[in-house]
Parts: sequence; C-alpha cells; structure tokens
Amino acid sequence: MAWWYRHDPKKGEKILDLIADVLDGSPFTGLGKPEPLKYIAADTWSRRIDLEHRLVYQVMGNRVYFLQARYHYS
Repeated sequence: MAWWYRHDPKKGEKILDLIADVLDGSPFTGLGKPEPLKYIAADTWSRRIDLEHRLVYQVMGNRVYFLQARYHYS
C-alpha cells in the first residue's frame, strides 16, 4: 500500500475500498468486477483496480488472504 500512496494515492484509496467491500461479507460480488481465477489455486479471486492492475485474494472458509494489489495477476 505504501507504493500506491507514493505513486497514485487515488488508486490507493480505491484498493482500500475494494478490500473493505471484500471484508464486509461479499467476497464474490460487489465492486471491481470480482471474478474467480481459473488457473491458480481454488477459491482465488480478482477485482479490477484499473485496466492494468488487479487485487488478487483467496477465500478460505471465513478468512480472506490478500495476495497481490499490483500488476495483472502475475
């Protein structure tokens, strides 16, 4: 997050909004066009930050692990 706030604070705020939406009990619907990732681990999802960058997270039971918030899946 520090990188985002140094380089693009607006996108940093958008990422926080996406994270809040995931944690508010809707990891599979909501902001950022959530979509499951097919070729990574099961229950791994992404949401659009912008055309280039995605927020990637994994849902395991009642826990959410945020894996990446920069670049397109990599």
